[in-house]
Amino acid sequence: MRAAVIDLGTNTFHLIIGDLTDKDLRVVYKTTVPVLLGQARINDNLIIPQAFERGIRTLKDFRGIIDAHNVDVVRAIATSAIRNAVNGHDFVEAAKVAGIDIQVITGDEEAAFIFNGVKALGIIQQTSLIMDIGGGSTEFIICNEDGLIWKKSYDLGAARLMQAFFHSDPIGNTDRCAIIDLLDKALSGLEAACLRYKPEMLIGSAGAFESFAILLNNGNDIGDVASMRLDIKEFEKLAARLIASNHDQRTKMKGLISLRVDMIVIAAILTTYILDNIELNALSLSMYDLKMGVLHSIKDEITSKA
Repeated sequence: MRAAVIDLGTNTFHLIIGDLTDKDLRVVYKTTVPVLLGQARINDNLIIPQAFERGIRTLKDFRGIIDAHNVDVVRAIATSAIRNAVNGHDFVEAAKVAGIDIQVITGDEEAAFIFNGVKALGIIQQTSLIMDIGGGSTEFIICNEDGLIWKKSYDLGAARLMQAFFHSDPIGNTDRCAIIDLLDKALSGLEAACLRYKPEMLIGSAGAFESFAILLNNGNDIGDVASMRLDIKEFEKLAARLIASNHDQRTKMKGLISLRVDMIVIAAILTTYILDNIELNALSLSMYDLKMGVLHSIKDEITSKA
């Protein structure tokens, strides 16, 4: 069976197509488009017209690619931006005209799919905290070799925080402290869960963590690696450099894509906060994320019906 998954994120839309059997999953096509669905007014829970049009146009393009690849099953998953937008339902209806049926998932469902993706990679060998920094929300999952222990989605995505707090270039101390204060209030449940279950490793799911890995690799592409360890001390130095830098300096950083030039600052603040407040002794990148989790869930359905 050939399956396609569309991940309609706040910043980017992803399309991945894979051939599935009960024993194997082989990716045959993937692409990412910077749609910026949360542009300008994500904190007003509104998809502005320009972003709305970009999103539908991208879905029409994806439909053509899917048809060209003779796909049997299509799953289109919408997360924070569409989930919270007052005109999110309008977007879902417009997507039907483009030939795409969208499933709007809850934050808990989003976290479960992310876990499913990371689990499929086989790197969960100790009690770990998975962190997925999206544009609209950030998901945290505590897990171990036996499965998922605790999960929660927070409306603390990089685009939301950037629009609310990024008022100077480089980001000012007042804005940075305001973000920290917000995290102190919002993440008390996460800290309590971590005190209870004591995760040892932080696993960063794709996105910003891929950018961190590239920057730590002197701006060189990390190739097709599905996972890699990141040195915590070196990350802390990188995060401090990103937070202190201005837009022009970040633009010149080798390997940092334009989409993340500003949002990487927020991602650095978020990740540094977690490392500062939760006792973790290792940091790892997982290139398997929500879209791979959805693909593997389809594969699991095939297996259960076999």
